This record gives sequence, C-alpha cells and structure tokens, in this order.
Amino acid sequence: MSLTQAVLEGNRLALARLLTQVENNSPESRVALTELFPYTGRSHLIGVTGAPGTGKSSLVNQLALYYRKNHDRKVAIIAVDPSSPFTGGAVLGDRVRMRDLSGDSGVFIRSMASRGSLGGISQTTAAIAQVFDAAGYEIIIIETVGAGQSEVDIARLAHTTLVVEAPGLGDDIQAIKAGILEIADVLVINKADHPGVENTERALRTTLELAHPTTRVFRHHGQAMTVAAPVTDSKLWIPPINRTVATEGKGITELAVSIAKHAEHLRQSGDWTARDRARLGSEMEALLQETLMARFFESIRQEKYEEVMEKVLNRDLSPYEAVKSLLNGRETGKEKS
Repeated sequence: MSLTQAVLEGNRLALARLLTQVENNSPESRVALTELFPYTGRSHLIGVTGAPGTGKSSLVNQLALYYRKNHDRKVAIIAVDPSSPFTGGAVLGDRVRMRDLSGDSGVFIRSMASRGSLGGISQTTAAIAQVFDAAGYEIIIIETVGAGQSEVDIARLAHTTLVVEAPGLGDDIQAIKAGILEIADVLVINKADHPGVENTERALRTTLELAHPTTRVFRHHGQAMTVAAPVTDSKLWIPPINRTVATEGKGITELAVSIAKHAEHLRQSGDWTARDRARLGSEMEALLQETLMARFFESIRQEKYEEVMEKVLNRDLSPYEAVKSLLNGRETGKEKS
C-alpha cells in the first residue's frame, strides 16, 4: 500500500511519516501532495493568533474538546513554533495544556517550527493543512506564535481567524495595533476572570464601531444619544467579541457558535470560495517564486554570480542592474578605473 493510500485510509503512522516528509520538502512529499490534492477542500481552517500570554494553547485545547465531545468531528492542531525563545512558548507547556486530548484517535497534534517566517507561519504550514484535510480532519486549528505586526499571514491561510486578547497585559491600545481588525473574524478576550476585562472589551468595541459604524452618536440637549445606523451591505461581517476563561472551559460553547456563524456567513456570501482562491493563489505564487529561483541558480555558474555580487559590493552595479545583467546573461554598468 502506498503512503498516500494509507493516509486516506486513516493510518496515523503513515500520516505522521508524511507530515515529516512535507516539513523536509522531500521529493516523495511533493508526489504525495499531488496525489492528495483532489481530496482536499472540505476542512474548516481556523487560525488562532494573539500576543504571548493570552492563553492561546489553552483555548485551542478547549475548542478541540468541544468539537470532539459535542460534534464528534476529527480535529487536527498545527502548533507553529511553540518552542520559540522569542515568544516565550514551550513545547512541554503546550503539550501539557493539551493533555486532555491525549489518547483520542480523533485528534492529531503537530508542532512545527516557523523556520524564520516573520508572519508566524512556516511556508510548509499550508501543505501540512492540506495533508490533514485529505486525511479527513474536518476542523484544522492553526495556532501561530503571536509574532506581532506580521500576524496577518494567518488570515491568508485560515477561513476563520480568531485574535486572542487578554486583560492586564499593559496598554489597551495594543489591542488595536498590527491591523488587528483587518485579520480578526472573531475577537476573543481570554482570561476574562482577570481584572480589566471591561476596559479591554471597551477598547475593542470602540475600535470596531469606528471601523464598522453600526451606531451613530450625537448630542441632544447636552445628552449623548445613540441611534442605529442603517446597514447598507448585508454581506458585511462585524467581528463578534467573545469572553472566555479557557482554563475552566467557560465561554467555549459561545465561541464555537460565533465560529459556526462566521463559516455560514462565508458560504452564503461567497467569501468561502474567495478565501480559498486567495489562499491557493498565494501558495502558487510562493511555489512559483521558489521554483523560478531554483531554476535560475541551476542555470548560472556560481563564479558568475559571485563576480556580479562583487561589483555590487564595489558599487560598480546597483542591485537592480545586477539582477538585470544576471537575467540577461551579461554584465552591464560602469567600471571603476
């Protein structure tokens, strides 16, 4: 039996072997991904991102338990770089928090390094998600490192993106940085039993109202009056704000309802297909760049490249001129006397 067929039949050992091959970008993995691709496109990809310390791993753990116990769905969890010294995460800590999932054959947890990806997502994450999709995992949760300003990468991959905040982490304005409203489909205030949760929610809600004005505020006889503004676009999705206490399982059901509502909105509005198109297009562009670069370096002598690079270092050529000369197969530019 081939590795691909074993994965399609639910063999966990074969799945683990293939995931390792995909991470190593082996020739066998590329063949397998090609064979598996027709079986993809059925999973709901849920991205979970946010600053370190917001309790993302505990939240992911509770979400997975909810989908298993209440809907009997197969759940795959991709934890991207939980061992990064820059984010404070730890492999042991993440796995301990997910110990409730151990022994469940309907859950597969895979940790992988971001390998220098500033956006918190490795280039191979999309391929890993495709393998899980083909293997029949209906829910795929991708937990990112919470890399700050570059978290937008998760929005390119996931159907539904959860941005996790927590009270007491410092500046409430931090909640509205890094284009958070552009990537958040659902906003989660975890650790909602901590002091300051009202301030955090107020900051988020105020920012949401500025971005998606559903109310208008005016003054009448010195009193602030609020009236509903007309909704002109029925396809507009306004991110809900959910409070959770993941360590106690509080608010998880309500969060799952928000996720389900967003998935339904995507399907009814046509955005599900649009997001799939954008995701696959982004993946194709990345592969195209990688392939073209590989072909380029195969077609040029190393000595030639070093010679042009030396001219750039000496300021005889600009980087633009250097690239142009390498692509044209000849050298241009001024020569120093």
